[in-house]
Amino acid sequence: MNTMRQSGSVILEALIAILIFSIGILAMVGMQATTINNVADAKYRADASFLADQIIGTMWANRLSVTNASGVTTATPDPAFACASCVVGGGNAETQAWAGASGVAGLLPQAGATIAVSGAQVTVTLTWQPPRSLTPHRHTTAAFIN
Repeated sequence: MNTMRQSGSVILEALIAILIFSIGILAMVGMQATTINNVADAKYRADASFLADQIIGTMWANRLSVTNASGVTTATPDPAFACASCVVGGGNAETQAWAGASGVAGLLPQAGATIAVSGAQVTVTLTWQPPRSLTPHRHTTAAFIN
């Protein structure tokens, strides 16, 4: 008579085991989705850092020599690199190539870029909107070119 009352317990245990297994699999799928988003975000941040360093290196290689009233020659960044919205246009030909489809606009989603030149200081700001994010991201790099 005891066997009659326990005859459904094996099926119940199997269903509970399948439920626990399914919850574990769903948790792993959720963690994988989060990981993919984090890797994509890290890639965009690395690309932004690379792009900022790239244009600063170009500006460093093309700096101007300025001689002051005392006859001392110093190097200074070329103000022609400056642009308020580089992806839309502005700056010189090198800035436009950097901001174009093979540069900023091609590597960052919904990208924006500004380059400000103030004396020897150069500030490069890149913004982008990741596909699954509600807030735009920003990377700012400042350098002194002399």
